[in-house]
Amino acid sequence: MSFIHGIELCRRFHAEVVEPLLTDSFPSLMYSAALLGPGSEVLGYDTEMSTDHDWGPRVYLFLNEEDIGYSEQIEASLRERAPAQFYGIPVDVKMSVISTIPMFIESCLGLHIHEPMEAEDWLTFPSQSLLEITRGAVFRDDTGQLTALRKQFNYYPHSIWLYLMASNWQRISQEEHLMLRSGYAGDELGSAVIASRIVRDIMNNCFLLERQYAPYPKWFGTAFNRLECSDQLMPCLWTAQTAGTWRERENALNSAYTHLSSMHNRLGITEMIPDNVSTFYDRPFKVMHGEGIAKVILKHISDNNIRQLAEKRLIGNIDQITDNTDFRKLSHLAGAEGKYAKDALKRLFKPFNRA
Repeated sequence: MSFIHGIELCRRFHAEVVEPLLTDSFPSLMYSAALLGPGSEVLGYDTEMSTDHDWGPRVYLFLNEEDIGYSEQIEASLRERAPAQFYGIPVDVKMSVISTIPMFIESCLGLHIHEPMEAEDWLTFPSQSLLEITRGAVFRDDTGQLTALRKQFNYYPHSIWLYLMASNWQRISQEEHLMLRSGYAGDELGSAVIASRIVRDIMNNCFLLERQYAPYPKWFGTAFNRLECSDQLMPCLWTAQTAGTWRERENALNSAYTHLSSMHNRLGITEMIPDNVSTFYDRPFKVMHGEGIAKVILKHISDNNIRQLAEKRLIGNIDQITDNTDFRKLSHLAGAEGKYAKDALKRLFKPFNRA
């Protein structure tokens, strides 16, 4: 049998196994069914290699909070009636999850859905976690709550979006000249390491400019290749990544900067930003001066709290602060530990003059 992508496999599993079972055994139960959460198949990037672990026929079943008591009965019915194999693939009923939307959101984002959400909360969410909510597929949504949730987190609010773009340009400004200076001093390896960091920042800005969440590292390049800008930017970025000399890196990155600026200007979200490089003081280097672009973008942030944060600390979100996977997941831990981590993280994003 030819390979079936996980989204389609799980869609069929719901339609052919789960939905008939629930209709028969729990005819009045309202629920939502979907393929969400972690997994390459949720992003649509699964291949035959993905089938060796944590892959197979499964669903997320979301019950209303007052109906969560049915979960054990539903699990028992699935164990009893689900086939041993589905389209030739072994069925492990324990892979399916029965939950509520508030429980799911807390596990993904460390967010209590019944409490007010602040603008700073968006800065604590790894973009991969947002993809785990907004990608995948919904197979059934009796109450519409799951569809509304996915719409709510479809993309960053406008002020957060601008803040993240400005933060990326700030990051670029802090290292664009260092890549050149280290190469000029004869440290080609150090220059190449910095260039790689800048390449990642440019790619992240491309995701932002096209209003797409960036996935975790395994699929970062794959997802970038599917952006509209990738065909034009890929040659520059690949040259910057593989160049043997700092001058080659300089030319490649400067081409990428100017293309990035042109993308920004076409959106018309701020006044025009420079689309050409210039010298770095009196040194024989050319840079984009990303800090100036960041300042232009920040002027258009309308949310007062985010504007105050930008004036104090232009540090971006958790993805821009660290790439440590365990740290990114700290605030998603259950119970008091997760709440403590969440509160501590949010304090980073609150200006000093606010509680």
